[in-house]
Amino acid sequence: MGRNDVKHIEFGGVNEYIPSHCSTDHSISEQMVSSATGSTHQSASFGHPHSVDESFEFCERLARSHYENFPVASLFVPKEKRRYVWSIYAFARVADDLADEGDTPPQRRLEQLARWGEYLDECYESKPSHPIFIALGRTVQRFNIPKELLANLLTAFRMDVTQKRFGTFNDLLYYCSHSANPIGQLVLHIFGNATERNVALSDNICTALQLANFWQDVVVDLQKGRLYIPLEDCKRFGYTEHEVECRVVDDRFRKLMEFEVSRTRDLFVAGKPLLKEAVPALHRELSLTWHGGMRILEKIESLDYDVLHSRPALSFMDKLTILSTSLLRMT
Repeated sequence: MGRNDVKHIEFGGVNEYIPSHCSTDHSISEQMVSSATGSTHQSASFGHPHSVDESFEFCERLARSHYENFPVASLFVPKEKRRYVWSIYAFARVADDLADEGDTPPQRRLEQLARWGEYLDECYESKPSHPIFIALGRTVQRFNIPKELLANLLTAFRMDVTQKRFGTFNDLLYYCSHSANPIGQLVLHIFGNATERNVALSDNICTALQLANFWQDVVVDLQKGRLYIPLEDCKRFGYTEHEVECRVVDDRFRKLMEFEVSRTRDLFVAGKPLLKEAVPALHRELSLTWHGGMRILEKIESLDYDVLHSRPALSFMDKLTILSTSLLRMT
């Protein structure tokens, strides 16, 4: 993940630093937490009131400074909804970086995530002081968003700190139910479309997206000491954790990854009705997201499942094709 090319941003007269590429540096994310805890920096940073509009603008700049495989509040999201999506993204982005970036000791990461959770409590008690939570507070009030969804995300981030292996596929699904599924449900709430059926369809798509990302980034995760391929699946195909770490690619590994890709595709297919059953305002965004995830699986297949030596990524032409396909299907 990128650490350089930091973009200088001014917010409410306070200079903040947000990277312009993949991820906020952990020290910057930590500063966002510690600066509102009553430390000596309080009066100089987030200790004074900020307007709701300033807070939403801050979240927007944070969102726009990051690259993701899938669209975040893209032009296909109605303009009046984008600021609310940005507020959720900012909340999750900083928490994710606290859990994942830099070389901070695990205990310190958990302490910072705990403080982020306290800010969430304050947000639901209608007394936020941090700009991200000022914006988020307005979002949860307007759309009656259950606190559990945001709290579940924090559970996943804590798991990122404490859990590096997954014994079973069910263990991995439990993680996805906290790391990925709440995002789709939050978007449905913002669009007033969180019916029981839509939530179930969204959960299938979001879990599939998370799994596709895992299969895409096996090596990236290994470099962080993590392995998301369930150990029971490795055993099923006679493959070992040690061989993954040594990047051994043979028929066993290819069959293992073919198995993972196949059941991930099944989840995408199970969630596909949402593309047409959701409110029209979500159709194109959902189509882009769904086709983007499916294309990642196709890229893995095109590599003959060797994700240990090449990272399957969406090219410009892939994205153009996905965009064209999504637009044509909506006409």
